Amino acid sequence: MKKCIEVLIEHNVTCPCKKCRMWIDYKEDLNCTIVAAEKNGSMTLREVSDRLGISFVRVKQIQDIAHSKLLKRIGDSFEE
Repeated sequence: MKKCIEVLIEHNVTCPCKKCRMWIDYKEDLNCTIVAAEKNGSMTLREVSDRLGISFVRVKQIQDIAHSKLLKRIGDSFEE
């Protein structure tokens, strides 16, 4: 059985499943975050903000929070 991503790419159609956690409202990437990552590789925060429809500043805030959590988790694992 083919994965949905393979079908999207093979037929060059956008994903209709808005309930999927990988769905984004960005037709250029077939409405799929996985397609976006495979197609574009590393992206800038501006490219991410365009795809998510949120501001660059908000993406930066989310990145900073995630980075802080990762550093805390890394620090916690060394203390054990």
